[in-house]
Order: sequence, then C-alpha cells, then structure tokens
Amino acid sequence: MKLNKYIYFLALPLALSACKTGKDYVRPQTALPGQFNTTTAATGTSIANIAYKDFFTEPALKQLIDSAVLRNFDLAFAIKNIESARISLKQTNASFFPDLTLQVNAATNRSSDNSINGKSAAMFAGSKHIEDYNVSLGLSWEADIWGKIGRQKEAALDTYLQTGAAARAVQTQVVANVAQGFFNLLMLDAQLEIAHHNVILNDSTLMVISLQKEAGQVNSLAVQQAEAQRLSAALLVPRLEQTIAIQENALRTLAGAFPSKVERKVSLTAFTVPEHLTTGIPADILAIRPDVKAAELGVMAANARVGATQANMYPSLNITASGGINAFKASNWFNIPGSLFGTVAGGLTQPIFQRRQLKTQFELAKVEKDKAVIEFKRAVLNAVTEVTDAMVKLEKLKKQRELEESRVQTLKQAIKNADMLFKNGMANYLEIITAQSNVLQSELNLMDIERQQLSAMVDLYRSLGGGWN
Repeated sequence: MKLNKYIYFLALPLALSACKTGKDYVRPQTALPGQFNTTTAATGTSIANIAYKDFFTEPALKQLIDSAVLRNFDLAFAIKNIESARISLKQTNASFFPDLTLQVNAATNRSSDNSINGKSAAMFAGSKHIEDYNVSLGLSWEADIWGKIGRQKEAALDTYLQTGAAARAVQTQVVANVAQGFFNLLMLDAQLEIAHHNVILNDSTLMVISLQKEAGQVNSLAVQQAEAQRLSAALLVPRLEQTIAIQENALRTLAGAFPSKVERKVSLTAFTVPEHLTTGIPADILAIRPDVKAAELGVMAANARVGATQANMYPSLNITASGGINAFKASNWFNIPGSLFGTVAGGLTQPIFQRRQLKTQFELAKVEKDKAVIEFKRAVLNAVTEVTDAMVKLEKLKKQRELEESRVQTLKQAIKNADMLFKNGMANYLEIITAQSNVLQSELNLMDIERQQLSAMVDLYRSLGGGWN
C-alpha cells in the first residue's frame, strides 16, 4: 500500500505536466503576393541560394569579401551575441534538473548554567557544552506541471536561433557593402581615366586656340575660355583621386584592416549583369532571408514567454529531500548507520496576492508578442519591397544605359566633326568647348549607370537573402 502511494506521488507531476500553459506558435498571417510586382521578375530557384563565393567570382572581390566575413567588427559583435544566447540556453536547459547542494557544519555551544538549554544539556548529555556535527546533501526540484520551464527553454532556444539569424543578416549586409564598394571603386577608376583623357584633349584644343590667337584669328577671350575648360577637366583628377582613396579606406575598414590600397586588376566594363536573375516567389523570403527569419523567431520567443508568465500565476509543486550524517559528538559523527538521517517533503505553492506583479508580467508579455508580430510583418513587407525596388532598378537602368551609350557615341562623333570644322575655320571655339564638355559629362554618366546596374544586382541578391552561405 505504501509503495502505491509513492508511485502515485511520483506520477502526479508527470500527469499534471500535460497541462501546458500558453498556445503553441502559429505563424502570423502574411498576405504575400504570388509573384513580385515587376515585369522582369524571373521565377525559379532564387539566386539567394547561390553561395557568395559562386555569385561573386572575381578573385580580388572574393578576397575582400572573405576578409570582411572573417574580420568585420559588426559581424564579430553579432557572433558574440550568439555565444551569449548559447550560454543562456545552457542555463535554461539545466532548469529541468534538481538543485543539489552539499553542506558540512560543525558547531559547539556552551549554554548558561541558569538557562533551560544549559540545564537540559547537563541533564541529558552530562555536559554544558553542546556540539553538533553535520554532513548533508540537499535536493530541491520544481515539477514542471504547467510547462513553465518548458516555455522558458523554448523562449531561450528561439532567442538563440534569433541571434544566429541576426548574425547571418549582418553578413548579407557586409557582403553587399563590400561588393558595392568594390564596384564603386572600379567606377571611380574608369572616371579617372576619362578625366585624364579629357585633360589631354583640352590641352590639344587650348594649343590650337592659342596658335589661332597668335595668328589673329581669335581674341584673348577664346584662350581664356579654353583654359577654363581645361582646368575644369583637370580639377576632376584630384577630386576623383581623393574619392578613390576614401573608398579604398572604407573597403579596408569593412574588412577589419587599417587603410591601405586595394589591389585590383579588372575594369568596370569586365562585369555584366546577367540577362535573367531568378528571384523565386515572395514566400521564399520567409525561409531564406535571415532578417525575416530573425523577426519570426522573435515572435516565437515572445509567444513562449507569454506561456511562461501565465504559468507563474498557477500553483508550483516543489519537492525537497535531504540526507546525511549527524551527531552531537565528533567521535560518533561517522558512526553508520546510527548517525544517518533523511527527510523528503513536497508542497504546492499558489500565488494569491503579489501586488498584481504576476498579472502585469503576463499582460506585458502579450503586448511584447503583439509588437514582435508587427516587427515580423514589417520585415516581410520591407523585404518584398526591397526585392521589387531592385528589380525595377535593373529594368530601368538597362534602358538608361542603352540611351547613354547612344548619347556617348553621338557626342564623340560630334566632337570629331566640331574639331574638323574648327580647324577649317567653319566652327567657332565655343562649339568645340561645348562638345568636349558634353562628351566628358556623358562618359562619366555612363560609368555611373554601369555601376548602378551592378549595385542593383547586389541589392537584389541581398534583398532575396543571399550572402550568408
């Protein structure tokens, strides 16, 4: 009969543990479109599934990205957040196990001759000195009858996974920043080359106009305007060199290194944007894009905390046990089994009035969950918008490049004609200066558009969730 009581006593917590508080996580409803709202979106396996080492194949760029992934301080900080969350998760997992403590005590006490303790000691122990020697193991365990500890573990696990997703989101941004910085550097290289070429062209024009002045064909104003045009082109050179140096330093900083030159043996024109970049469908973002996944894990963790705070308002079952050896004489301390003792106890504790603290915690946890749901929905909306924006940029920049290339070719032909007419006295110096200024600006614009195309490609890759694998 006694055995049945013990079995019932031990089985009771297991039976009650089925009464889990809170609701299991269900993904918030997100009305995603079936396709991205662009005319050029190509469905299929998303390019986000391509590892960045395969997406960016240029050796210098790959080396820069690898260095940034290894040494970038923002990414290193995010990885430390993962370590912190992992340590917290280990502690939460240990909540399922009982607390075990070892205690060793030795005490001696001389009571007053006129006290009850003194007279009792003299009567029963034969001495006014009372000694006590104790070695005990104490065990304390809270049965998870409402699933509180399970919900806490669930929240800690989701938080740990969230930090991992957040770190991957940081890496996608770092990879994108390095790639865009590299393409910007190549654009500046191309623009610097154009500036140097135009300085030479303006030198030639100035020489011709100076000879014409000596021959009395033009006045000093023509020479001054030609000189101003040459200086305007020459001014671009130090400006571009300054921007190049700053961009190189920015790339080195992203890679966690001190400022220095960035080696590169490739030009901007060596890169092309693929005709078809597959995006997959908007629903893929929920599984691939790390910041969206991090936001969803935040909802999952908040949902678990709601269950844990709700369980705090219900009774808790605590089981305690202790045992060891105890004696009032040192000579009998380890006299076994005479000095052995043991106790087992269990009790239910029901919170009744705690100045509304537990209910407030529960209500705040529900509000935090609602806020996490809003963050998740916002992350999904932002992700779809970023993908759509990148696709629109790619589509419209392609048309802009075609028009700018035609404009450059037209202006180059115009400058040849203006030069020929000018040397034959059929055009004035203002026409050739204007033609040179137009072709310079148009060539610079063309390089900028090519850079924007590559940047939009990187934006699309990142916004789909690529760059963390």
